[in-house]
Amino acid sequence: MQTSSAIPLLRIFSETKAKEFYIDFLGFSVDWEHRFEKNFPLYLQARRGDLVVHLTEHHGDATPGSTIFVPVIGVGELHAELTAKNYGYSKPSIQDTGWGQVLEVIDPFGNRIRFCELSGD
Repeated sequence: MQTSSAIPLLRIFSETKAKEFYIDFLGFSVDWEHRFEKNFPLYLQARRGDLVVHLTEHHGDATPGSTIFVPVIGVGELHAELTAKNYGYSKPSIQDTGWGQVLEVIDPFGNRIRFCELSGD
């Protein structure tokens, strides 16, 4: 058996707020969107670099308030990029944990993404 990277599913409740946060603020792009029919819940795949997430309005797919951990190189550059956008609903900062620097963002639905640049020691 060969495995590939896991794709986290994150529960959302508003397509508009999700796209504002993930696309406009975090800089993801939409790979594709799916609905079973018009007026049905949205399911979409978004990506930024190698990070792929599925955002879902479907009730049984995921639990709001989940956390995903994303190893990165260049957390300072990400922080500068996000700060420059002056997004009114999130002002993340970098926390030095001793084992790495963590930039945590919380989406409008309570999901957390922890971007972490691990220490070299």
